[in-house]
Amino acid sequence: MSDARPDDPRKANRTLLLKLGVVVIVMFGFGFLLVPFYDQICKLTGLRDIDNPDRLENSQIDRARTVRLEFDANLRKLPWTFRPLAAVVSVHPGEMAQVVYEVENRTERPMTGQAIPSYGPQSAAEYFKKLDCFCFAKQSFGPHERRQMPVVFVVDPKLPRDINTISLSYTFFEVEGN
Repeated sequence: MSDARPDDPRKANRTLLLKLGVVVIVMFGFGFLLVPFYDQICKLTGLRDIDNPDRLENSQIDRARTVRLEFDANLRKLPWTFRPLAAVVSVHPGEMAQVVYEVENRTERPMTGQAIPSYGPQSAAEYFKKLDCFCFAKQSFGPHERRQMPVVFVVDPKLPRDINTISLSYTFFEVEGN
């Protein structure tokens, strides 16, 4: 007589352990094979390699061309000082850049102003893309407060080739009732 019964718990446990071991091996293999599969999908779709971001370059930048940007600052009846820290910058179309303006309220009272941009030539405005600008909102200054405020921008690579220089002028106006 055999002492192994058809419903022997030890045999059922060994069978279950074997099945679970096979599942673990298959899961490990699947995870291992996903790495080259993922790399191929990234190459096909152009997704970036987050492990090596320095190897990437913005393909939208036109490195064969440079545009001269001239920055100006004006005040309309405001007792402030207002100026760009760099009056001229050269950028490649498609390249993100930043210029900083400095503003100081020279009065003894708090004041609020709003900067309005203007472009030369006027047609360049549609190709000058501001990503961040102090001109997007009213600016409040305490007495004698001085602040540096950035303008982050990109010149669109579709800028017509006959435009080599863009002038950006900001005029600060006082905003009443704030």
